Parts: sequence; C-alpha cells; structure tokens
Amino acid sequence: MSRSESTLAVPQVGLLALFVTALVTAQVTAAKVLAFDIPFAFPVAGDTLILPGAALAYALTFFASDCYAELYGRRAAQVMVNVGFLMNFVLLALVWSTIAAPILPNSGIEQSQFASVLGPSTGVVAGSLLAYIVSQNWDVLVFHRLREATDGDALWLRNVASTASSQLIDTVIFVTVAFLLFQGLPLSVVLSLMVGQYVLKLLIALVDTPFVYLVVRAVPERSGGVDSLSFGR
Repeated sequence: MSRSESTLAVPQVGLLALFVTALVTAQVTAAKVLAFDIPFAFPVAGDTLILPGAALAYALTFFASDCYAELYGRRAAQVMVNVGFLMNFVLLALVWSTIAAPILPNSGIEQSQFASVLGPSTGVVAGSLLAYIVSQNWDVLVFHRLREATDGDALWLRNVASTASSQLIDTVIFVTVAFLLFQGLPLSVVLSLMVGQYVLKLLIALVDTPFVYLVVRAVPERSGGVDSLSFGR
C-alpha cells in the first residue's frame, strides 16, 4: 500500500468507526429520558428540555455521514448508512442473547437490572430503526442534491440543511413511535420530547459545521463526488 493509500484509509476508517460507535451508543442509551433546565422557555417545552438519552450520540452519526458523503460520494455514504441499519440487528441480537444467557449466581449485577438497562423496549427498537433508515437516507440525498445545485460550493449550507431536515424527520418518527404509540405518553409530553430533542440536534448541526470543514480539509486527497467505497482511491 502506498503512502497516499494508507493516508486516505485512516480518515475513511475513522469516519466509519465514529459513525458505528455513535450509532451503537445511541441504540443502547435511547430508553433513558433526560431533562435539562434552561434559563429561558421554549414553545411547548417550557424551561425544561426533555429528550431521549440517545440524542447526542445519534446527532454525531449525521456529522460522520456528512463528512463521509463529502469525501467519498453519495453511493459510499448510502452503503455506510444501510450497512449501519443492518448492524442494528446484530447489536440487538447480541444484547438479547446476552440477556437470555444464564447469569452467575450471586453476580454483582442481577439479571433483572442488566435486562432493564440494556434491553431496549419494543417501542424504542421500532421507533429507532424506522427513524434511522428514513432520516439517514434523506440526509445523504439532500446533501448531494444541494452539492449538485451549488456546484460543490457552500459546504456549510448542505451540512446544516441536510442535517436540520433529516434530524427533524428522525425526531418526529422516533418520538411518535417509541413514546406516543408504544408507551402511550400524553401528547404534551411527546411534543416536549420532540422540541427538546430537535433543539439539541439543531444546535449540534450548527456547531459541528466548522468541524466538518476541518475534517474535509484535513484529508490530503479525497474522492469527493466519486461514488466509491474502496480504500485506495
């Protein structure tokens, strides 16, 4: 492998690793609901932002996918997103099989505790998977439509626009399925969850834009627009 090939492989593998790590973290932390007091009030949410525990980790997947799409093209990004979708099932199979396996008597962690923490509910799984496959593919599509429309300029625009729109789709689908349809939470709570989650995700989309530029410019050679997943181009 030449120096250029090994140099290119490092950021490519790094972005893939970040995407998968954030995705797995989001899946295992989705059931916890967080509450943050803020010094001012948002419509619907009030002065407390309520959001699923996965919000921060999941937002990082869009940062990784936008960097990856810019560097390696639409097809490569879609392959990453759809393979990541399948890896969700691998994660679930591993977690559920571990929960089902017999536990050592007098273990420091009881079976019920382990299951309650790592065993995602049906609603969380269904909402997470549906929101993921729709929003991530939408993100890649919008990112490249804007890239074509701007002749490759205005990276900030396609990063913010694609992430903001896809995060809105993701938030609405996930919260509706996981917390409204399956858990039957009151609509007011569901709307607060949507607002809290989306506000955080939108803030991350704005803050991460300089870092997208930093990652893209740090790669000495890129295939931007070349729809390839190979490591040596």
